[in-house]
Amino acid sequence: MAVTSPPVRTKSKFDPTPYLFVIGPLLLYLVWIIGPMFYSFYLSVTDWDGISPDAKYIGLANFETLFGSLGKRRTSPFEYALVNNLKWLLTFITIPVAMGLGLAIVLNQNVKGDRFFKVGIFLPQVLSLPVIGLIWAWVYNPRDGFINPLLTSLGIADPPSWLSDKELVIWAVILAAAWRQIGYIMILYVAGLKNVDIRLLEAARLDGANAWQAFRHITFPLLAPVTTIVVVISVIDSLRSFDLVWIMTKGGPANSSTVLAVLMYIQAFNNYKMGLGAATAVVLFMISLVFIVGYLWRIMKDEMEY
Repeated sequence: MAVTSPPVRTKSKFDPTPYLFVIGPLLLYLVWIIGPMFYSFYLSVTDWDGISPDAKYIGLANFETLFGSLGKRRTSPFEYALVNNLKWLLTFITIPVAMGLGLAIVLNQNVKGDRFFKVGIFLPQVLSLPVIGLIWAWVYNPRDGFINPLLTSLGIADPPSWLSDKELVIWAVILAAAWRQIGYIMILYVAGLKNVDIRLLEAARLDGANAWQAFRHITFPLLAPVTTIVVVISVIDSLRSFDLVWIMTKGGPANSSTVLAVLMYIQAFNNYKMGLGAATAVVLFMISLVFIVGYLWRIMKDEMEY
């Protein structure tokens, strides 16, 4: 009986092709994202004005200036920005998410003309934020806009000045942003509903569950991964809000619509306090990092369990 020798294992050659495809995007990411991020950390501990060639190291003085103004005077731009970002965040993770989910459930029921409604609701997401800002600035125009003439025709003699009222302006801008956000969230939930096993819902109906009970105990728990993505996206979008505020109000009147991104721009490029603007950017980055790390931890935990 002939004895066959085991196959000889040949050492595979190193193929650099996949790494060559990665090097280009990685270099761009390092140059345009990672590099400026670390440079912002450096500038945040200096007093650089953006013009002079030298930047003096001042430690945490910029952060002391920002946080030292909290609670001392309500007119502090940093306090206005923090509170407005909090309002933006809480609104974005409640109203657009709830409305997007509700529309997704309704349009997932084989409604006649559902494709037309999906396209119409998602259409604002296609428009750029500056265009959205210009549209809503016209909508809020006291004389030639859409809302105030309508209110006047309904008998309201003195409709509010939406973008001039210090108490209403931030909510007016948030409404414009939420109008754009709803369609995106709806599409995400529509995609998630397609993966819900219809047999589970049919079994729940046979067991006597009504529509609310089936949604609460079956549909919504199965949409948990989509909900996590939606909440994280909503949080990040709310924290990096800049375009709409700048186009519609530029942070006014009297800082009442200022958010952290707008305050960072004003400090750095209008007031020539690049170090203070970088410190504001670092604060915004740290707040965003909390939610990003939480999301990544959740994803890694799910993958490990899987």
